[in-house]
Amino acid sequence: MSKTLVLAFHPDIARSRANAGLLSAIHGIDGVEIVDVQRIYPGGDIDTDVEVNRLLAADRLVLQYPMQWYATPAILQAWLDAVLTHMFYISYESEGRRLQGLPVMISVTAGNTPEAYRKNGRNMFTMLELLAPLRAMAHRCGLAWSSPFIVYRANGLSPGELKLEGSRYAQQLNNWIVASEPQSV
Repeated sequence: MSKTLVLAFHPDIARSRANAGLLSAIHGIDGVEIVDVQRIYPGGDIDTDVEVNRLLAADRLVLQYPMQWYATPAILQAWLDAVLTHMFYISYESEGRRLQGLPVMISVTAGNTPEAYRKNGRNMFTMLELLAPLRAMAHRCGLAWSSPFIVYRANGLSPGELKLEGSRYAQQLNNWIVASEPQSV
């Protein structure tokens, strides 16, 4: 069975409704491993060896986080700096090269409405434009970029809406897993 690694980068998942709800919705999907990176590294000191091995054991990667001031949380940036810098600039031949083609999907929550994320919207940029640094990272590392999963109004969703978003996430994740499985010859 293939393995899908979901790395959650929420500063305080215990206080999260949206990110915690999304993780709950995908908990138990066959082959999915969920890791709360902030819980493991509360001070932000990433164990590079552990994380490199975790990543090398995966067949696909999901980076899940809340958008904060148009960027990733600090723990996600610390993880990228520690793990990908090591894999792609220090140990490319033995590690980074092994990730070539690894499918990657971003799962992001945002507090504002979809209308706010338009050229003429309150935030001036689309969510896809705001995700450009992660897409550039995926390109630089040779990872296969997949359509992101985006939840808007994360803090304002009713319990029913949150459940619906969780179902949508589980469905998109399942579809992505099936689509990214190696084809038998």
